Amino acid sequence: MTERVGDLAQLHATEVQPRAQNMQDVAGGPINGVVNTMPVAQEEKLSGHGSSVSSYEGDEPTEEERNTLRHVSDKLPWSAWLVAMIELCERFAYYGLSGPFQNYIQNEYNDPSGLPGAIGKGQTAATGLTNFFQFWCYVTPILGAIIADQYLGKYNTILYFAGIYLVGILILFLTSLPVAIEHGAAFGGLIVAMIVIGLGTGGIKSNVSPLIAEQYRGTKQTIKIQKNGERVILDPAVTIQRIYMIFYMCINIGSLSSIATTELEKNTGFWTAYLLCLCMFAVGIVVLVAGKKYYIVRPPKGSVIVNAFRAMWIGLRNNGNMDVAKPSYQEEYGRKYKTPWDDLYIDEIKRALVACRVFLFYPIYWVVYSQMLNNFISQAAVMQLHGIPNDIMQNIDPLTIIIFIPILDRIGYPALRKMGIKFKPITRITMGFIFAALAMAYAAIVQHLIYISPPCYESPLACPAANETEPNHVHVAVQTPAYLFIGLSEIFASITGLEYAFTKAPPSMKSFVMSMFLLTNAFGAALATALSPTAKDPKLLWMYTGLCIATIITAGIFWMLFKHLNYVEEEMNELDAKGEKAVRANEVGIGGGLVRRGHGHRHGEGVEEKV
Repeated sequence: MTERVGDLAQLHATEVQPRAQNMQDVAGGPINGVVNTMPVAQEEKLSGHGSSVSSYEGDEPTEEERNTLRHVSDKLPWSAWLVAMIELCERFAYYGLSGPFQNYIQNEYNDPSGLPGAIGKGQTAATGLTNFFQFWCYVTPILGAIIADQYLGKYNTILYFAGIYLVGILILFLTSLPVAIEHGAAFGGLIVAMIVIGLGTGGIKSNVSPLIAEQYRGTKQTIKIQKNGERVILDPAVTIQRIYMIFYMCINIGSLSSIATTELEKNTGFWTAYLLCLCMFAVGIVVLVAGKKYYIVRPPKGSVIVNAFRAMWIGLRNNGNMDVAKPSYQEEYGRKYKTPWDDLYIDEIKRALVACRVFLFYPIYWVVYSQMLNNFISQAAVMQLHGIPNDIMQNIDPLTIIIFIPILDRIGYPALRKMGIKFKPITRITMGFIFAALAMAYAAIVQHLIYISPPCYESPLACPAANETEPNHVHVAVQTPAYLFIGLSEIFASITGLEYAFTKAPPSMKSFVMSMFLLTNAFGAALATALSPTAKDPKLLWMYTGLCIATIITAGIFWMLFKHLNYVEEEMNELDAKGEKAVRANEVGIGGGLVRRGHGHRHGEGVEEKV
């Protein structure tokens, strides 16, 4: 209060702009000759345009202001853009090399159909192997998360696993050379490369997603007055939402690499496609190393994951009551368990468990998503391509995301907030599931069109009239809406899942909770692998129909179970304001501990001496 009085006194002595105004005394009568000497802008700043209670710029908003003022995103630190660039390069490599996998595995080298190929294992085997690769890539993030949260920290873990990733791409490149394919090395090289690349991407994937959000250090809502005089609230939740939308857009810009790699596989061979991925990934490593001193990270906390499971075990032994694991509870009711943590940590664990329950519904969504990576490509192969590669159509998905993310970020979501509609996480995820169901419904329609079209009807490319080269008479462009629906579903379901995993995780367990979300993708891949025997003619129509029904039922159950979480979203997010703070990456040593500089002494777990 004294600071505000001092501010007003200074304004009165320097920048006063007198304005006559009728004023009243305490009895309600007019006071003649009194003028308001406060500058217009400052008066508006304090008055809040008629609000009964108002806050200074930079203050936390009042409850009334939270409900009436517009919530906007804060500015993003440029280190967040560096992390986005690293992810772009990694996803360029991942999608660039996996995009041609279906053809690489399914078709023979110099295939009679004219389609590019190398191994010749058929559609069922190709679908199974691509699903295995997806499964493996989303199981390994658990290992990367444990190493990061307990031992090395996010930055060091990303760096070490990037080296493993690079070796995997090199193996794939060498075994895709024509001489290697001709000597039968392609299949063995592919399996080894899949395992090594999956291990590498796991160490990166679980850590780069929380790392980009950690670059933003705001945890509390604050008042800001914009240039036009409008008072708004800088909301960390809206900022994190924007960060993950930009992050996901960079992922999809990188995924456009499959446009280049599918053209290269068709015209010059698979080895050139994989060489391009190798070079781009090397660029990402350079960006990662060059920007080290700018990244904000959280040092590893030793046995944090062990402690989390210990706390959950205490809760399970007490009928699910996690409060029993709080030190304050133990002090009040008699110490029965060792609790090497504080009460806040248990509240954070409870919040993380809420997120994990939400994630349980994601596997069915990922089954739908995986159709784009394999069966849609095979579907295109039996349609009229008119000179384009059969696996280029999948790029409609990232193009959809790249187009619609800025539209939603700059126009859609702000317009909803201005109208007072809070499009909260559970609602967005449900909407994503609905769009995924629409994608499967449309894919079933396309498959029906294929089956009623000549020359082979329900046996595309397999009847004498086709001579193994003439597809059914359906233009491949008919597939477009299916990819469009999947792209829209990702904006709502996948991006919000990343955001939910970060905002609901304890500060010391961001990577681990993120890996739990990514693990749902692995379960989805496992389910898709179980469905792979149905991925053949004439069963494909019923497979797509079944997935549509299953996804829409999942969306309904999900909404009924979790819609109440929308009402406590802000309350759950406020816990981060009480947690530990991050440090710069160059303050964390290669072993994960904090580095002592000069003669100063820094306390913390695993403190390292810099020599």
